[in-house]
Amino acid sequence: MNRRRRLALAVLPLLLAVTGCTSGTADDEPAPRPAAAERPSPFRDCATLSTAPTATSPGSGTATPTTATPASPGTTAPDGTTARAAGGSALPELTLSCFTGGAPVVLREVAGPAVINVWASWCPPCRKELPAFQRLSERAAGQLQVVGVNSRDSRGGAQSIGEDFGVRFPILVDQGEALQRELKRNAIPLTLFVDADGQVRHIDASGALDDTRLAELVRQHLGLAVPA
Repeated sequence: MNRRRRLALAVLPLLLAVTGCTSGTADDEPAPRPAAAERPSPFRDCATLSTAPTATSPGSGTATPTTATPASPGTTAPDGTTARAAGGSALPELTLSCFTGGAPVVLREVAGPAVINVWASWCPPCRKELPAFQRLSERAAGQLQVVGVNSRDSRGGAQSIGEDFGVRFPILVDQGEALQRELKRNAIPLTLFVDADGQVRHIDASGALDDTRLAELVRQHLGLAVPA
């Protein structure tokens, strides 16, 4: 009898320890992440995309529309690509929905100067360069607009990237790759540099862009000095 009692007393602490670990683990588990549809969008809305960016004139305190110096015809970029001729070309006649909802956006009515980046969450180079585009949108505020076009992607994937990488600029949605078809480009990322007259001066498809390269392209094709 004493032997059975001793055995029970020896097993009891082990049972209590196991019960405590299970309870503690359950309590410490993070709450499941709400579905993308239930979370607020990290991106800005698209209401101001048709309004030209403005910059404050030195010493005046007044905001004036920015202007861009056209790139010279045939200018060669360091990556070997060639800038478009001085006349450029208009943005395609497309209407895309805004990630945050609201009225659809006519792409040709996006006011320049603008940098339009085509991306998807499943594209590694896109994910790599998105933070640089966010920093460009902050550094060039008032000089140009940064706009994203999310292509052939899931809403949840796009939203998670925006949340995780701190992407805040407006995002248009192009699930059918209409923009890529109009541009006759298959691969992404793609970046369009659009001047103040709405003309596409350059399309970059060289891969993931960093801060320095973005600043160079903005200066070369839009004539704007943006700190890298």
